[in-house]
Amino acid sequence: MRKNIKLLLLVSLTFVACNNDDSSDNPAEVPVVPGSAVFTKYIALGDSFAAGYSDNALFKKGQEGSYTNIMAQQFVAAGGGAFTTPFMNDNLGGLLLGGNVVAATRLYFNGQAPVNVAGKPTTEVTTHLTGTFGNLGVPGAKSFHLIASGYGNVAGVASGAANPYFARFASSPSTTILADAVVQDPTFFSLFIGGNDVLAYATSGGIGKDQTGNMNPATYGSNDITDPAVFASVYSGLVTSLTAKGAKGVVANLPYITTLPYFTTVPFNPAPLTAALATQLNAGYAVYNGGLKQMVANKLLTQEEATRRTVNFIAGNNAVVVVDSYLTNLMAYGLPSYRQATKEDLIILSARTFIGTTVGGDAAKVNGLSVPLADNWVLTKDEIAEVKKATDAYNVTIKRIADEKGLAFVDTGAVMTQLSSGGVRFGNFTMSSTYVTGGAFSLDGVHPSARGYGLIANIFIDAINAKYGSTLRHVDLGIYPIQYPATIQ
Repeated sequence: MRKNIKLLLLVSLTFVACNNDDSSDNPAEVPVVPGSAVFTKYIALGDSFAAGYSDNALFKKGQEGSYTNIMAQQFVAAGGGAFTTPFMNDNLGGLLLGGNVVAATRLYFNGQAPVNVAGKPTTEVTTHLTGTFGNLGVPGAKSFHLIASGYGNVAGVASGAANPYFARFASSPSTTILADAVVQDPTFFSLFIGGNDVLAYATSGGIGKDQTGNMNPATYGSNDITDPAVFASVYSGLVTSLTAKGAKGVVANLPYITTLPYFTTVPFNPAPLTAALATQLNAGYAVYNGGLKQMVANKLLTQEEATRRTVNFIAGNNAVVVVDSYLTNLMAYGLPSYRQATKEDLIILSARTFIGTTVGGDAAKVNGLSVPLADNWVLTKDEIAEVKKATDAYNVTIKRIADEKGLAFVDTGAVMTQLSSGGVRFGNFTMSSTYVTGGAFSLDGVHPSARGYGLIANIFIDAINAKYGSTLRHVDLGIYPIQYPATIQ
């Protein structure tokens, strides 16, 4: 049974080399002008997307292909100046702290599955980079981290009080990301932040807390959802500081992260069973199902919830069994909070290699079937609702402040919806959010591929042109790869 289940979960992947033959987006006869924008000193603030994080790592080639770096290159023709990046040492990715590996190397596809590139990282967190940097994108940063003093203090990295990526290039141990931006007197900025304020909660399967109503981020756990009021206060302060000396800029809202391949690749019903195996599993849940009926008879549970919680397998594809903390707690009566997943739930990407495995080699204990999936493997519909509610609130803030400050605005949510429902065409090709083969996302299922970053750069450029009357040109998406090979030259 395990073999059949795992075979069903394997993604059949075929790479197709695509070249974009559409060169008419920006006719050569149209001169490139900045319009009312001034690109002389461009500063980019954000998280892993701004940094160029891809394939579960930050590495030099990925940084070169970040949407921020691509934009800076397009700004040159309109008077843009130098744009500096705190490059990693290599294309392996990963980090060392005191010689110990604290972040793994990047992923690549070995023909069967995503695996880590062989080798030990060479980028040491304690080796500090000097100078100022235009790309202030910091992987892992939440909105309030951009104003957090000490977020780049090497001494706090081991405890999690500081960020290892920012610690490499922060101007001082006590500085903030925002301070390192405004001291450079930017004439133009980009700000794309807020995804991590809900992402860790989602990727952990909802192992965290919705902190709505708590205005003290210092008390938050690493997987918690940021209070929308905190986000609004921080975001307003960021934009006010960045525009204080007249700088123009572009900001972006947030897509629903639940549309990322990380949450949409593994189906809720990945378990093919024979009639005999279904009967065997049903026998194992007979006591549990009987207990639910008793709870209804004793008026301790509604029939509706009992039906939802009843576990029943059939011949054919079956939904996995999950633990759902939002169900009525019946542990006092010896009944755990089990139910089978539905299409309203999202199974996280890493579960694809876990579902169907056995506990301790015991064939009777199959994860996802006879052994329910713990909460960390599943984002339930209730948890999805929490993520959506927070994202909607953040986006209201972003749009309001963009309008108030007269900034260019990028609707990344609309683009992500398009990627996940039919795809985005360019030239004779289509890019979608389908895991690996869609071309828009890297192997970690969260961060863009090189081509995906090119798309982000183009939609940012569209917003800038529309707002400031610039005539910046698109980049040709066909020159960016869908995936990086094991060895990058």
